[in-house]
Amino acid sequence: MLEKLGESPDDDRLGSRYQLQQQLGKKAGRRTFLAQDVTTGELVVVKLLSFGSDFEWNDLKLFEREAQTLKSLSHPSIPRYLDYFEVNLPDFKGFALVQTYISAPTLEQHLSQGRTFTEVEVKEIAAAVLEILIYLHGLHPPVIHRDIKPSNILLTQSSDDHVGQVYLIDFGSVQTAIASEGGTRTVVGTYGYMPPEQFGGRTVGASDLYSLGATLIYLLTGIHPADLPQKDLRIEFEQVTNLSPAFTDWLQWMSEPSLERRLPSAQEALQALQQSHIRNNSALAVGKPAGSNIQLNKNKKVLEVIIPQSGFNWSLVSTGLFAIAWNSFILFWTASVVFIPFPVNIPFLLFSLPFWGAGCSLAYTFLFPIFGRTRLRLNRSSISWRKELLGLKFNIERSSALKDIHKIVYIPKQLSTDAQLIIYSGIRKYQLGGKGSGFHSELELEWLAQELSNWLGIPITREE
Repeated sequence: MLEKLGESPDDDRLGSRYQLQQQLGKKAGRRTFLAQDVTTGELVVVKLLSFGSDFEWNDLKLFEREAQTLKSLSHPSIPRYLDYFEVNLPDFKGFALVQTYISAPTLEQHLSQGRTFTEVEVKEIAAAVLEILIYLHGLHPPVIHRDIKPSNILLTQSSDDHVGQVYLIDFGSVQTAIASEGGTRTVVGTYGYMPPEQFGGRTVGASDLYSLGATLIYLLTGIHPADLPQKDLRIEFEQVTNLSPAFTDWLQWMSEPSLERRLPSAQEALQALQQSHIRNNSALAVGKPAGSNIQLNKNKKVLEVIIPQSGFNWSLVSTGLFAIAWNSFILFWTASVVFIPFPVNIPFLLFSLPFWGAGCSLAYTFLFPIFGRTRLRLNRSSISWRKELLGLKFNIERSSALKDIHKIVYIPKQLSTDAQLIIYSGIRKYQLGGKGSGFHSELELEWLAQELSNWLGIPITREE
């Protein structure tokens, strides 16, 4: 097997061209070697995928995707694709990917050798990696690395006024945006550097930002992100660093576990880094999020919010079938009772009324998520809150005087709850958000909170 590669000149030459010299890395089914191209004399990196006992077809898919991705990339801070071929030796069968060799240690190696990084140096590294990500995410389709960590970032030796040249390597977990939209999702990455959404097989450009943020935290603390304290999935690094408030805030923004609250793109992350301003944490989203179905109608006298429900989903099927079966039985029962001579049938008809009530409740439970909507209405005298279904209106909270509204509370999404927006009016409270409320993101609630705050002239209270 692979252990025999390198034992003799005949065994360690691949493709009649690449002379293996030194093993650089090893993980299940894969090995990485430093080799020399005997044709050009240049040093190269050869990555090998083995058809061994631990081989899985998904490994080949990722390996081929890495080769195809590298072949399409052209950036001075990314290794260049050189060759890809099948290897068929007596003791090894698999595939080989050849790329240019970059003579520089990884950030992981720098740390293991005792090097420490200042805030200025970490900012330089952050800016350099963000420039690479701007290139990758700007491709069509965008390329998402999915495994940014200290061992996948190379850094040359520093000069008097520069931290060194930064390179991003190992595209073995790479995914394009198109690949992430369909097919089987594969969870790849490294624990401690993976954002929460990546554990569910979902990755977007901002997923790489989280990984970069965790990497930078590791450089500053010397502690693996998974070993740092966490609160509501947030990495708490502040107590073990001595950073400027603006950079601390930027790192918190990069490593935000909520995808909706994280910096959305590498370009915006770089701009925020260069501006060195602390966010206004009390400010919420002021524009209606793209794709939102919520309707907002307002003028000086009225503000009205109409919130459609989320629509049909397969979890409603069992409820719908049970509602049909239940109501069909009650209808059959009632029709049978009608033919019983009057007034003998009266007790039977009265007996069926509670069952009709339960049947109507079941029908409502099935129909409202599909066809229903919620309406919040404020005018200059009162606030009202009701549900509407197929022309029928149901007041779910009694109206109260507008002058009694004294507080607007926004509660962001936490580990086990959904985001909520609560309007307090006297002893009553009107709650938006929560499970099954028709809201698709925290940004929708933030936007409405800001609209209500502006219209009522009441500041937003944010609970953490």
